[in-house]
Amino acid sequence: MNNISKNQNTSLGIVGLGAFGQLAALHLAQYFEIMAYDPSPDVAKLAKQLGVHLTSLHSVSQADVILIAAPVSSFEQVVSEIAVACKPGALVIDVGSVKVVPSEIMRWLLPDNVDIVASHPLFGPQSATTGIKGLKIAVCPIQGKRHARLVAFLRKILGLTVIVTTPEDHDQEAAVVQGLTHLIAKVLLRMGPLPTRMTTKSFDLLSEAISMVQHDAPEVFEAIEKANPYAETVRRRFFDLAASLSEELEAALRASPNNESGH
Repeated sequence: MNNISKNQNTSLGIVGLGAFGQLAALHLAQYFEIMAYDPSPDVAKLAKQLGVHLTSLHSVSQADVILIAAPVSSFEQVVSEIAVACKPGALVIDVGSVKVVPSEIMRWLLPDNVDIVASHPLFGPQSATTGIKGLKIAVCPIQGKRHARLVAFLRKILGLTVIVTTPEDHDQEAAVVQGLTHLIAKVLLRMGPLPTRMTTKSFDLLSEAISMVQHDAPEVFEAIEKANPYAETVRRRFFDLAASLSEELEAALRASPNNESGH
């Protein structure tokens, strides 16, 4: 990745042209020769618009940098196919919402002669509509030493705020940050339609947060709540505390002088 902003000799293979794969192609096209693989028959037109060459998973796996933007459900199969085709010295990066399990899969299946970085861009198409500069990305070094050059590229060239962490620390924090955001959004959407006229600034911010995640693919919510090993504990604690608060309010209402029998 040295001087990567000045030439396009480094090839980038994107596995998965979903929402984030498209976003990555859009922002990385000026720095890489990009090819992509996606099994969906509907991506050909989209790839042409992005200027991305669609090819086989085997060909994508032979790129200098391989970006895995595949769903959690197919992640292990994808990595196993990359493992038999990738070349020595390749840099393999994933961009999923959880890090512990994907990191273990990549460490277990990929050869020792490739560098591995688990990453999580803490943004998506909704929050990147005005650009990605200043947005956050978590980077977890897994194997090799090229993560330092990757971090420099992300910071200096793309202008991202990089958080270097471990898969375990990432998932512990993400279980709260993402897990609760999506849970609250799901509940409030089921209560809808939500008010739009007489709203407070705090409610407007809450509505904005909901709008940023409500159109995420179902696989994103499933990954956040099921693939994160810390999500269940956070989820149970949230609902337990909500139930406890409800009981306190019910008890306070029963004890209120305005709630006497017959009134």
